[in-house]
Amino acid sequence: MAKTVLVVDDDPTQRRLIQAVLEREGFVVVHAESGDEAISKLAAGAPADVVLLDLVMPGTSGQETLVEMRARGFAQPVIVVTATGGIDTVVQAMQAGAVDFFVKPASPERIIVSIRNALSMGGLKAEVDRLKKHTTGRATFDDLIGAAPPMVMVKRLGERAAKSSIPILITGESGVGKEVIARAVHGSSERAGKPFVAVNCGAIPENLVESILFGHEKGSFTGATDRHLGKFQEANGGTLFLDEVGELPLDIQVKLLRALQESEIDPVGAKRSVKVDVRIVSATNRDLSQAVADGRFREDLFYRLNVFPIEAPALRERKDDIPALVDCFVRRFNIEEGKQVVGAASEALACLTAFDWPGNVRQLENAVYRAIVLADAPYLQPHDFPAISGIAAPPPEALATGAAPATGAAAGDPPKDAPVRILDGRGHLRTLEEIERDLIQHAIEIYAGHMSEVARRLGIGRSTLYRKVKEQGLEGLVDEAAA
Repeated sequence: MAKTVLVVDDDPTQRRLIQAVLEREGFVVVHAESGDEAISKLAAGAPADVVLLDLVMPGTSGQETLVEMRARGFAQPVIVVTATGGIDTVVQAMQAGAVDFFVKPASPERIIVSIRNALSMGGLKAEVDRLKKHTTGRATFDDLIGAAPPMVMVKRLGERAAKSSIPILITGESGVGKEVIARAVHGSSERAGKPFVAVNCGAIPENLVESILFGHEKGSFTGATDRHLGKFQEANGGTLFLDEVGELPLDIQVKLLRALQESEIDPVGAKRSVKVDVRIVSATNRDLSQAVADGRFREDLFYRLNVFPIEAPALRERKDDIPALVDCFVRRFNIEEGKQVVGAASEALACLTAFDWPGNVRQLENAVYRAIVLADAPYLQPHDFPAISGIAAPPPEALATGAAPATGAAAGDPPKDAPVRILDGRGHLRTLEEIERDLIQHAIEIYAGHMSEVARRLGIGRSTLYRKVKEQGLEGLVDEAAA
């Protein structure tokens, strides 16, 4: 998804110049000719990932605008622009929350570097905040990515359930993010900040399930050289998340039912029960009601866990959330891999949105991870997702010459019906003038210099065609065709 830059400057010429520089690099530009207009647009929810703010403007100055933005809680990175370069003014702006500055007129390279650095800093801050919430157990439903109707319903149900201690059963396919929902329940409850302990019941060896869940005393069985508390006691005061709860053996289901009903557990080899205060959130990708009918899951335990069911939607049911998820993953993996990918190109997003994602959010996350590792351009392209788009990555020599990537059923097939390149060797859009010249040249070659047919196929008049041929320096091509 293209990043949006809000350019705040009272000089329309300056705004147009900056817009030309930014749009050439794939950014979307929004204008504001005063500080008041910028505040109004931000308050109205106008998209803005970065703000370019002129310091000297009539009315509300840039400095006052920056102070007002921070007072209202607008967290977008701000780059201040000044024509004077006074050190005191710049220092005041940086103290007020600006992340960078440059003096007008600035080179296009300086502007782009400043924008990308600001985006990287913003992404780093967001990732640090996410990790803090994750490690302290304070992630809430506001941190869940998703504005599609199915996810809105999940958030509403989860927020209501979080306010009580009611047992929750989260159902859904593998990879939909059931643990993320469970963490949001914990972070939105009175137990926020207390331990959140996740257990994958399907990954525990059957002979160790009881010990891992309920703990054991030293010497209670061969190999028990130390006392072990168990997951219930680790989560005491907080939340215990039992993922894939349908995989538990039947004998352990009996003990789990007692732990839920009596709020106490019996560690292996212990002489007395241990009281625990634990909120249970469980999850499964199985149909537990069918497992009950087949005798593989206890009916009484099913009703004890399924008091408040929440169904996590598959990614194919919430495709509107894919751009936001991609942005989140790009930001995270940029930091992990030391990359500076801005986002995904519109063509790549179209491919990702059209895909059904049988592995759901986890599959999308891994696809973006791979694309970030291999990406060379500022924006992820369809060929960065070959398994999704069917487009193979261009060979190194093609990148050097700017040739288009191969498409088709076979990765090595020559490109068909794509003689006019839209993107340059770095993955950026070529200028309209360059594309037009190639298109006219290709049309003249196809129709052997028959200019009436060329004009008709291009949808322009003959006089316009001849004018463009002259402007583009293609007269020699017409003369050769005529000969």
